[in-house]
Amino acid sequence: MVGIKDVAQRAGVSVGTVSNVINRPETVAEATRERVQAAIELLGYVRSESARQLRAGHSRIIALLVLDMANPFFVDLATGAERAAREAGLGVMLCNSAQDPDEEAEYLGLFAEQRVRGVLVTPADPEGHTLRAFGRHGIPYVLVDRTAAGEESCSVSVDDVEGGALAVRHLLDGGHRSVVYVGGPAHLPQVQDRCTGALNALAEAGLPADALIRVETERLDVASGRDAGARLLGMSPRPTAVFCANDLLALGLLQTLFAAGVSVPGDIALVGYDDIEFAAAAAVPLTSVRQPAHRMGRMAAELLIEETGEGADGHAHRRIVLRPELVVRASSMAPRRP
Repeated sequence: MVGIKDVAQRAGVSVGTVSNVINRPETVAEATRERVQAAIELLGYVRSESARQLRAGHSRIIALLVLDMANPFFVDLATGAERAAREAGLGVMLCNSAQDPDEEAEYLGLFAEQRVRGVLVTPADPEGHTLRAFGRHGIPYVLVDRTAAGEESCSVSVDDVEGGALAVRHLLDGGHRSVVYVGGPAHLPQVQDRCTGALNALAEAGLPADALIRVETERLDVASGRDAGARLLGMSPRPTAVFCANDLLALGLLQTLFAAGVSVPGDIALVGYDDIEFAAAAAVPLTSVRQPAHRMGRMAAELLIEETGEGADGHAHRRIVLRPELVVRASSMAPRRP
């Protein structure tokens, strides 16, 4: 590899002059600066980030670890985080835990080895063991799409309990008196909170908890939604209203119902969660509870940048909880038939 000494030799200057051209170009005479830049371009020199990091004592990279990069919700979240990082002159290392605590632990170990500046993480481990172990390395982290339970970190999340209540209130207002809740892995707090919100809405309407029929899935993806749809078709009596823990589940379920000739919303009203771009573009546009994913990612990155930047001494951990919004579309618009 071409090093800074090679550039200095080619340009006929000292190593210190090359360093100044790279880091403090205004301190070098124009003719000398142009000669060094020409040598850099000719030799294809790229400065070593690891060496720079050792000198500066910190990295310019923040890590983002999400549950599922196949979910457009996390793509939007990552875009928001990346925008904030770029504005601060930082880069983002994006990784996917696949909802697996073991993979989460492996990535957190990698981040510690690389001494990243900080980590944005949507945890897969419900007990928080991996994050507590990671915290011993002294690298700051911010929880995203999850509320911090203690005072160890900042967090940016959405009120999923309220989001679940919004979805089921909407279905109850349409005349439905029982609702199927298609959730993902039960250990995920987001799945639990949305279920709690659904139960709250039923209680407000004077309905018993068993008016919510729970269907668990292994994952929060389209394939799991299709499987849930097949199980729903086998129920007797067949339910008239379904609330899914995310839009991917809802879209998979919609595929199964459509293939079976079941009308949505004529036979079954359907509500998803996240309001990803594909929700509005579905064959039957999907009613969904919107999460401001881009804003959530940006705010989380800004908190991490504040905690790891020049003003870190004055930083205080904050828990930011955003409000969800129900976006009503065709999939839930038909009133329940008597």
